[in-house]
Amino acid sequence: MASVELYSASLSSIGETFCGYIDVQIDDDYSADISILESTAPCSSHRCYIPKPPPLPSKAYKNTRCLKFRNFTSVPRETKHAWDRLFKEGHGADVCIVTEDNSCILSHYTVLSVASPVLGTFLLQAKVKNGMKYIKIPRMPYGAVHAFVRFLYSSCYDEETIKKFVLHLLVLSHCYSVPSLKRLCTSCLEDGSLTEENVTDVLQLAMDCDAPRLTFFCIRMILKDFKSISATEGWKVMRRANPNLEQELLEVVVETDSRKEERSRKMEERKVYVQLYEAMEALLHICKDGCRTIGPRDQVLRGSQATCGFPACKGLESLVRHFSNCKVRVPGGCVHCKRMWQLLELHSRMCGQPDKCKVPLCRHFKLKMMEHSKKDEARWRMLVSKVMAVKISLGPFTSKYSDRPEVL
Repeated sequence: MASVELYSASLSSIGETFCGYIDVQIDDDYSADISILESTAPCSSHRCYIPKPPPLPSKAYKNTRCLKFRNFTSVPRETKHAWDRLFKEGHGADVCIVTEDNSCILSHYTVLSVASPVLGTFLLQAKVKNGMKYIKIPRMPYGAVHAFVRFLYSSCYDEETIKKFVLHLLVLSHCYSVPSLKRLCTSCLEDGSLTEENVTDVLQLAMDCDAPRLTFFCIRMILKDFKSISATEGWKVMRRANPNLEQELLEVVVETDSRKEERSRKMEERKVYVQLYEAMEALLHICKDGCRTIGPRDQVLRGSQATCGFPACKGLESLVRHFSNCKVRVPGGCVHCKRMWQLLELHSRMCGQPDKCKVPLCRHFKLKMMEHSKKDEARWRMLVSKVMAVKISLGPFTSKYSDRPEVL
């Protein structure tokens, strides 16, 4: 944020002139007349010129319905049950899958080849004994392999089994190219299976198994609670086994914190510029139309007015009332008066019609710009550009009370 050292004028006579511009009074009772505008109905004589709408495209509508269901398929529960039964009972099995504990799972070469081309390639190279192909899936428990093969047959699974062997099934789905099972394992992990203790292990596994969504989910969880996760045993093991990954995560944490700080700083800056823009609009409103206890320029304060819609008017009224009665009005003497001088000068720099402007001292500050140093002028221009950028982003905010000023 460009620091703008705004300064106040030193002539008390100018302050007295400002006080003479606006009638400042205290009036607690005010009301407003509200008029309601009603829109008239269109003339009935023009109805004859309205063309009739074209007929509905009935044929196209029918074709659309046909296209909607052309690629739709529904697998009945009986069909899934039949394939699941084929796997469990092993009718006509010609493949034996050996697990880590030397247990055997009977299956069918045709089904496995269609469901997993990678597994089919291994089966082509498998040894045949007594008409049965034998293939071993090492380093995997029997329950995980059994759930994996069952999923290849019918896409059926038990939730408890999936939760228990979700990491093993994720590896199997990647190694044997079963995308549907990989999506199921990813969803299971995202839905509550991730903890502070295992998120580091799951992250490494997700990166090895080419699961970008799960990788992103793990990184987001680590960033959300980095302090607790970095103290777990899983993080310590990862630090010893994969120091490069730890370094990458630390860099991401630092970058994320920097982005949060930058985002927070920009939000605070924008809040200041929005307040300045609202103050400029409220100042124009007060000087042109008057507001509650402050009359418009060169006019008598009206007896009653409606409740003002400007949020900044209340604070600005108090500032103007103080400025009109303050006896100090010297540089560094009164903080509130200095702030008022700054608002008046900011308005003058944003105003494009100083000769017709209702805001006091607008032309005076226009002439005084030439006395500023280049450094001060650059700061003022930066401030004006920021406020105008907020004005453009907000659109027609509260300009209904005044002409929209232009930047010189």
